Amino acid sequence: MKIAFIGLGNMGAPMALNLTRAGHGVAGFDTAACPEGLDLAPSAAAAAADADVVITMLPNGDILRAVAAEVIPAMKPGAVFCDCSTVDVDSARAVADQARAAGLGALDAPVSGGIGGAQAGTLTFMVGGPDDAFATVKPLFDIMGQKAVHCGASGAGQAAKICNNMILGVTMIATCEAFALADKLGLDRQKMFDVVSTSSGYSWSMNAYCPAPGVGPASPADNGYKPGFAAELMLKDLNLSQAAAASAGADTPMGALARQLYDQFVTHEDGRGKDFSAMLPRFVEKNR
Repeated sequence: MKIAFIGLGNMGAPMALNLTRAGHGVAGFDTAACPEGLDLAPSAAAAAADADVVITMLPNGDILRAVAAEVIPAMKPGAVFCDCSTVDVDSARAVADQARAAGLGALDAPVSGGIGGAQAGTLTFMVGGPDDAFATVKPLFDIMGQKAVHCGASGAGQAAKICNNMILGVTMIATCEAFALADKLGLDRQKMFDVVSTSSGYSWSMNAYCPAPGVGPASPADNGYKPGFAAELMLKDLNLSQAAAASAGADTPMGALARQLYDQFVTHEDGRGKDFSAMLPRFVEKNR
């Protein structure tokens, strides 16, 4: 299968390399990154011109719309435009409408699993779009990830991602607060982990991505809170969740508070560039 991969940053490059290693022809394009091991095209449109599937991994909805406007007219009829970025639902649906009008398949397929999952090929894809487009791209999802869930019509993948990451943002804050409270109460962190990780407080934030260094499986906390999943990306996703909540008329007070706390951390407390689990030292410092 001929693939164009547009957006070769920390996530896109390893995803594209996994497709190349599986034997697919991949033409890549990025305005800045030039990762080794990939054939680079002179433009996004040139990369897409002969592709069966065009995959994008981009920073936001505005950039997605701009890339789609350039790429979709260059794509051959019947090809599939598959966006793996995390963007607002309106942008995902607008690009899907544009692709369908041009006789193309369209999928919104944001991912969960971070840079480690992109490198290991263990991402989870949350996919919105028609059945036939999903069937076309499913073999590629199986190379880049461990699971692909077809969530529904266009925009459903982004809706699932936004809801998932709102949960993640809220549970990471609660986990960090609990460790900070345990410290104040004189409870050993390892004992705290041993109890909570096998009790009703179990969560991915605790068991797989523990914010306390030296406790549980290795995580960014054991590497000086280097991302991982950067705090500013969590803030981006929480902003998306609150924009979606406002648009849908949904009451999400915990999501709103999580957004407020991450905004404070990133904007005013030197959290930018740190892993989102660095909320733990932030709470520890405030409890001194």
